[in-house]
Amino acid sequence: MGLTTSFNVKQDVLIVRMVGELDHHEAESLRNEWKDMMYTNTIKHIVLNLEAVSFMDSSGLGVVLGRYKEVLQLGGEMVVCSISQPVRRLFDMSGIFKIVRLEENEEHALFTLGVAS
Repeated sequence: MGLTTSFNVKQDVLIVRMVGELDHHEAESLRNEWKDMMYTNTIKHIVLNLEAVSFMDSSGLGVVLGRYKEVLQLGGEMVVCSISQPVRRLFDMSGIFKIVRLEENEEHALFTLGVAS
């Protein structure tokens, strides 16, 4: 199926929306595109909208964790929102919710980061 990604910047927050499947075929290009967006804009926080992601494997999780570490070094936070059930199970099993906050939807995630929608 592949993966479609869109990036939006609101103030100092990078909003990452994905549709499709994030597996090892898509991970490298996503990593590069995401890093480019982080460093060509003044980014402190990330909101990751996973509502339309039907599948993610460990390489996809690795991309997410890598960007989490980068945003942490910037003094920011990563917030996951609108997560699909299959991806939520993967995140639960990996323990990622011990370090990354989960919010119900994108609007609320932005609000908690001080960005009015």
